[in-house]
Amino acid sequence: MSSSQEVEPQGPWVARTTALDPGDVDVLVDLLPREEAVAWLRRGDGLVGWGRAAATRTSGATRFADADKWWSELLARTEVHDDVEEPGSGMVAFGSFGFADEPGDSVLVVPRVVVGRRGDRAWLTTVGTPDEDRPAVPRPTDAPGPPLGVVFADGSRNGEEWMSVVAEAVRRISAGDLEKVVLARDMVATAEEPVDVRWPLRRLAASYPMCWTFHVDGLFGATPEMLVRRERGLVTSRVLAGTIRRTGDDDRDLALAATLARSSKDLEEHEYAVRSVADALEPHCSSMSVPEAPFVLHLPNVMHLATDVNGVVHDAATVSSLRLAESLHPSAAVGGTPTVVATALIDEVEGLDRGRYAGPVGWIDAAGDGEWGLALRAATVDGPTVRLYAGCGVVASSDPEAELAESQAKLVPVRDALGS
Repeated sequence: MSSSQEVEPQGPWVARTTALDPGDVDVLVDLLPREEAVAWLRRGDGLVGWGRAAATRTSGATRFADADKWWSELLARTEVHDDVEEPGSGMVAFGSFGFADEPGDSVLVVPRVVVGRRGDRAWLTTVGTPDEDRPAVPRPTDAPGPPLGVVFADGSRNGEEWMSVVAEAVRRISAGDLEKVVLARDMVATAEEPVDVRWPLRRLAASYPMCWTFHVDGLFGATPEMLVRRERGLVTSRVLAGTIRRTGDDDRDLALAATLARSSKDLEEHEYAVRSVADALEPHCSSMSVPEAPFVLHLPNVMHLATDVNGVVHDAATVSSLRLAESLHPSAAVGGTPTVVATALIDEVEGLDRGRYAGPVGWIDAAGDGEWGLALRAATVDGPTVRLYAGCGVVASSDPEAELAESQAKLVPVRDALGS
């Protein structure tokens, strides 16, 4: 384990939240400057921020606990004035955590400025020293331009190589070594100049409003999967497992949705994922609701089997939303079943450093409430280079060619977002 403070505030620190007219912050993503931007958006609501008041980087098996401890200690020496008292107002940190324990590089960032919107309420939070002037109401920034000359190439493995990995996983599952494993692949996009992440963020937020569009420290995407939301004692986790590609023809897609809902392969994969989430949440809940059957979630490019697991937490005073995310990660939706065997197989055969892909990404407030999604339909940006990721759940009945097609469908959101 290692942990290092990237930005550490000196002296007294004050966080102030005041109400805004929602009409003054109509499109949150348009407020973001190019540098040090963070975002968490869905259906026009959410949080955007910029600047760094404080930040920490953690790694290893204790990365969640170390970040949570740092956050608690920072709150203890920060004076918070919150006139809004909504989840996400007051002091807020944005985080992104490594998928695997090693190296597990993770980050938690407290922006200097956060603008939030929730229904008919909006607010501005600033973090600084007591004598700092409050900034004016944020206005839309310069419009970002599309990345030019983008060229896509295979990542760690080409399609044929990745299908061989899937076939090996099916062989292990059929031999009884495990029940399910999620295998990821990557693709590399290279532009002529450094990519302005605000361009794909705007396109993702507009094209996938039912997903959570995010950006934290170079990791961005639009995830359909909420690992855990904790709000005023209630907890929710949206589980997705089982996927079919859309055709664009409404009648055909309805038939495909019915096929997905009856698919024994996809229902089996989904059952593993729901069971892993319910088992992880149960110790923290006084009551839970786990639907018996999934519903079909329709997204612009794919359809998923989905289940919303809900509960009432009994340990909110001692277990934050971040620690709940830790208890759920890695779920069967991104790792497999049994977890230890599946993650060991991923290490052995995947041939890819996932980094923060498929790890928890989201935010936490001073009350410990927050929203943590899984970093899916995601990519990392580093100058002119963007690395895109996609993963598929593999069970005994999986077909390598079908899994490759599914992975290509899951690369579409970010790939299209990089276009003009």
